[in-house]
Amino acid sequence: MGNRLGRWFAYSLIVISIGCARKEQHAAKAPPPAIPVSQIVEREVTDFVDFTGRTEAVQLVDIRPRVTGYVVKQPFREGSEVKKGDLLFEIDPRPYQAQLDQAEGQVKLYEAQLKLARVTLARDQNIAKTPGAISLQQIDQDEASVEEAEARLKAFRASLEVYKLNLEFTQVTSPIDGQVSRYYLTIGNLVNQDQTLLTTVVSLDPIYAYFDVDEPTVLRVRKAINDGKIKQYQQGALPVYMGLQGEDDFPHPGTLNFVNNQVNPATGSISVRGIFPNAVPQSGTTRLLSPGMFVRVRLPIGQPYSALLVVDRAIGSDQGLKYVYVVSGDNKIEYRRVTTGSLQLDGLRVVTAGLKPKESIVVGGLQLVHPNMEIKPDRTKMPSLSPQEEGSATNSAVQTNTGAKSDGEKPDEEADEKAKSK
Repeated sequence: MGNRLGRWFAYSLIVISIGCARKEQHAAKAPPPAIPVSQIVEREVTDFVDFTGRTEAVQLVDIRPRVTGYVVKQPFREGSEVKKGDLLFEIDPRPYQAQLDQAEGQVKLYEAQLKLARVTLARDQNIAKTPGAISLQQIDQDEASVEEAEARLKAFRASLEVYKLNLEFTQVTSPIDGQVSRYYLTIGNLVNQDQTLLTTVVSLDPIYAYFDVDEPTVLRVRKAINDGKIKQYQQGALPVYMGLQGEDDFPHPGTLNFVNNQVNPATGSISVRGIFPNAVPQSGTTRLLSPGMFVRVRLPIGQPYSALLVVDRAIGSDQGLKYVYVVSGDNKIEYRRVTTGSLQLDGLRVVTAGLKPKESIVVGGLQLVHPNMEIKPDRTKMPSLSPQEEGSATNSAVQTNTGAKSDGEKPDEEADEKAKSK
C-alpha cells in the first residue's frame, strides 16, 4: 500500500513538472505585443492663456425725454436696429408750439418798440440842432429808451431759442447707431423731463469683451513686453481671440485696448478688455454678437517658437509628475519624465523638457506596457482630435478625452484586441 502511494505521488510530480515546462516554453516563444507608436511632432506653436468673459456694448444710452408731456407716437419696432437721428418717440408738441408762437409774437413786439425808440431818438437829435428847441434831458431819455428796447429784445430772442429747443425735444431721436430695446411706456402715458426712462439703445459694432486676468499671467505678459516678445497694448498690436458657446476654437480676432489701473485684492486679478468687430457678414444675415454674452477669450503670450508635441492621452501621471513611454532603438520601453506646456486645439500637448526630436513614444495600449518591455512597434501618425472632439480641449494639466475616437486611435483598439488574443 505504501509503495503504491509513493508511486502515485511521484507520478503526480512528474506530470506537474511537464506542464510547467510546457507553459514556460510557450511563454518564451510568445512574440512581443504590437503596440501603437508615433514619432514626436515638431512644429511652431504660440503660448496662450484662456479666460472667460462677457461682452458689453461700446455705447449704451438710456433714452429719457427732455421735456414733460404725453407720448403721442412711437414709430420704431421693438428690438430693431436704428440709425443716429431716427425718431423713437414723439411727445405732444402742441403746448410747446403755442409757447413758441407766443415768444415769436413778443419778439416782434419788442422789435417794433426798438424801431420806435430809434426813430424818436433820431428825430429829437435833429430837433436839438436848433438851440433851445429841446432839452438835453429828453435826448438822454430817448437814448435810454433805445438801450432798454435793445436789451428787452435780446432777452426775448434768447427765450425764443429755448422754446424752439423745447419744441424740437418733443421729437425723441436715437443719439447713436445701434439696437433699440422695448417700449418701457406706451402711447398716452405722461413722461417727465430728464426722469422717465423710455427705452435703451446699445451700439453693436464694434463690441467689447471684458475678462479678468490672474496676477501671475499679468506678470508673465509684462515681462514678455519688457523682453520685446510682445508689443505694448497701447500700440493696438496685442491680438486676442474670442470663442462663443458651441464653437470649438477661437475664430473671432480682436485687439486688447484696455487694462485696468489696479489689481482687485479680493480676487487677485485685473480687469482687461478686448474690442472685436461685429459687422453684418453679408446681406440678409444678422450680427453674431450681442452685449451680455458669455465668451471665451484666448490671449497669446510671446512669439511663435518651435516645440515638441505629443497627443495628450499618451502622457501619464505618477503622483503629480508627468511621464511618457519612449521606444528605444531596440524596441524596448523606456519610462521618461517630461515637463508639459499648453494644450493645442488639435489635442496635442507641448512638451518643454524630457524629449528629443524624432523620438517615438507609445500612444495607445498604455496599460499593456511597462519599462524595459520589448514590443513590436505598430507605427502610426501622431493621433489628434477630430473636429467634434476639439471642443473638449482645455488648458488643464490632465486632459481626458471622451466620445467618438478619431482615426488615429484605431491602432490602440487593434493593439488591445491583439493583446487579448495573445
